[in-house]
This record gives sequence, C-alpha cells and structure tokens, in this order.
Amino acid sequence: MRIASDEVTHGDPVAAATHDLTTAGVAVLPAFALSRSLGIHLEEWIRFGRHWDHLLPDRYAAELGVRRLRRYGRYLIGDTTRPVPTEDFVQPEDSNPLYIGKSREFEPLTPAFAEDPVLHGLLALLRRLASALDEVTEWNVKVHPFRSQSSGNGNGRPTPEGMHRDGVTMVSSLLIRRRNALGGQSVVCDPDGRRLLATTLVEPGTLLVGDDRRIVHGVSPIRPIDDSGPAQRDVLVITFASR
Repeated sequence: MRIASDEVTHGDPVAAATHDLTTAGVAVLPAFALSRSLGIHLEEWIRFGRHWDHLLPDRYAAELGVRRLRRYGRYLIGDTTRPVPTEDFVQPEDSNPLYIGKSREFEPLTPAFAEDPVLHGLLALLRRLASALDEVTEWNVKVHPFRSQSSGNGNGRPTPEGMHRDGVTMVSSLLIRRRNALGGQSVVCDPDGRRLLATTLVEPGTLLVGDDRRIVHGVSPIRPIDDSGPAQRDVLVITFASR
C-alpha cells in the first residue's frame, strides 16, 4: 500500500494518511511526516520518550508469561480535551479473548505524561483522523504506553492475544524506541484474513493507524540481537471510540 510520506513534499501527510485510512482501513505516517505535522523536533521526542522509564510492571501480562510494563490514561475529547478522573481507571477487556469477563486496573499516567504537549498534539492529530471515520460529538480516548521486553525465551509478545480487534473505532500505535530488538512486525489483515499490511516499526516516531471495525491486527514477538541484555520495544497505543 502507499505510505503517507508520498505527500510530505507535495501536500499534507495527514490528509494522505486520512485517505489511506478511509479507503484501505490502515495507514502509516512516517516519523518525518509526523514530526512535521506536530511541529516538534528530535529533542522533544527524546524528552517525551523518558516517560517510558517510569512505567510499572503489568501483572496481567505477567500471568501470561509476558514481560511488559505500562500505565493507562483516559480522555474525553470533543470541543475540549478532558481527562477522566484516576479513580475511574479500570480497563474493561470484554473485546479481548484473554480477558473475557474480567476488568483490569492500571496505574495512571504520571502528571507530567498526562500534561505533556507532545501527547496533546498527538491526540489532536489522531482526532482529525478518527473524525474521518465517524461523526462523533465526544470521543472516548484511551492512552496505553507499553514497554515490551524479551530475554529470547518467548516472553516478548507485544500482543499476547495474537491477531485481534480492540472493539473501538480507531486504533493507533506509535513507536517510541527499540533497543537490542529483532522482530516486532506489525501485521494488519481484513476480517477474512487477507493481509493488508506487514511492516516493522523501526524509526521512532512512526505512526500506524487502523479502522478497528474493518481490520484485525497483531505484532510478532521480539527477541534480543545480543543475548547479553533483553530486547525492548516502547510504543504508545491510543484508541478512539464513541462514548
């Protein structure tokens, strides 16, 4: 499929991504295009990436033998962006086959993360994309920063549920950082299993977005390049759904 960077020098890369999202159900916005659209530079990405050093172990993933750290945030986005109170940070997982009938509680984003201008720039850009998929007065937006780790023994599964849907309107995955990692290929298919896209997010700042109503998606395991240390993959998953 065409990647939105085709429009970087001749037009609006977000408009190109919107076209791909609405026609093909999936789009990739490369790092340069995203940085240009947000008006941010390398120093700001580096500062934003430091939030991942303050994530906490995900005990629910550990129950599945997966090494993962995370936090969780929620916003209601309409004419304004309103954070959801932290006491409401319970994540229902009825759409996830691994957690049917269960609700999971996570630690909230740190105040610095929740208020970061890079995050809020991303939310505004993603709202523009989501609005091309559906007319929604106020979006229910969930923010999931993840750090997946692997020592090479099968515990480096970024998506332990395999190919899946999130039960929302739009799902996005932003690569923040990779260290000592092989694998981690993102695969997007239509409901009949026809592959629409297979790509490995390598460059920090690369954004993958999909119409969750039309696709299933998953990420292959990561493993270390050098066995002297673990593989690491930091991503920010943000979903948009109608309230």
